[in-house]
Order: sequence, then C-alpha cells, then structure tokens
Amino acid sequence: MTAVMMRSQDKLNPVRMTAYIAVMTALSAVFGYAEQLIPFVFFGIPGIKLGFANIVSLIALYVFGPVYAYLILLARVLIVGFMFGNMYSIIFGISGGISAMTLMWILKKTGLFGMTGVSAAGGAAHNLGQLIVAEITMNEINLIFYLPVLVIFGMLAGCVMGILGQTIALRMRWSHDRFFKGHDRFDL
Repeated sequence: MTAVMMRSQDKLNPVRMTAYIAVMTALSAVFGYAEQLIPFVFFGIPGIKLGFANIVSLIALYVFGPVYAYLILLARVLIVGFMFGNMYSIIFGISGGISAMTLMWILKKTGLFGMTGVSAAGGAAHNLGQLIVAEITMNEINLIFYLPVLVIFGMLAGCVMGILGQTIALRMRWSHDRFFKGHDRFDL
C-alpha cells in the first residue's frame, strides 16, 4: 500500500497552503517542546528521543512534498531551539533533520518503501547526522562507539513514528475533500 501522496500541489490557494504549513509547523514545535520535557535515557546515552515532532515532517513530505517538509523541519528546529534550547541544539537538530529528510525524500521517490520504511531509514540517518556533527564539534573519536546503538534506536523509533504517521495520514483521509476541495488526492 502506498502512503499519502499529493497531486498538483500548485493548484492550492496560496493562503490556504500557508495556513496548512503554519499549523503543521506549530504542531511540530509543540511536539518538539513536549518531547524535551520527557527525560529519557537509554543505556546511559543522553539525548535519545523518540522523535514525535518528526511525524509532522514525515506527513508533510508525503502530503505537501519535500520543499514544505524541509521548511516545516527548519522552522521547528529554529523555533524550539531559540525558545527552549541553545545553539548546539539548533546545530544538532538541523544536521540530523536535514540528513533524515534528504534520505527519506530519496527513498520515497524510489517508490520501493512505505512510510514506515522511509521513516525507519530517516531515524537512522538523523542519528548518524547528529553523530557526525558531534564528532566534528567535540573532536572526540570515541563517539563512534555509540553508532550501533544510535542507528538501531533510530530505526526502531523511526518505525514507530512511521506507523503513527501512516495511521494519522489514513485518518486524515476523511477530511481530505473538505480541506483540498478536489485539487489533489490521496493514494493510499
């Protein structure tokens, strides 16, 4: 089964599209902030999160396309970083997010993977991108030993977020005609 796909996004009213992107960005920022409030330490590795905010980016990739998905991702990282984090959280968020979104976009374009597989690969790429930045900024080669745990956990969390994203996308289908007024359609 293919995931949510958007057809002829250019036909949407620009004001309506801006409103959708703003709502999704706000929702993503709320998820990102809420996730920071949950202390989660896995095998003594700080900073591991489930990535609930990434559900919004994943759905945006499938519904609105890569440009809007990148915009939502970057806006969320900047909003949450400036309001509740620091410059390192922004750098790590952008590096992980860009790595994940780029790989997810490429895998989605192949058509070989469903939303869950795309998200699992994105979770691994997110952690790999952040680990590369950590290696560069901290100049600590021993961080590479975290790679297996980070990749495995990223894939598991990505699978969970992919399943949730697919479920949400399927539930969104009931309101599709009302929101998009027949300008595009879901392929599920």
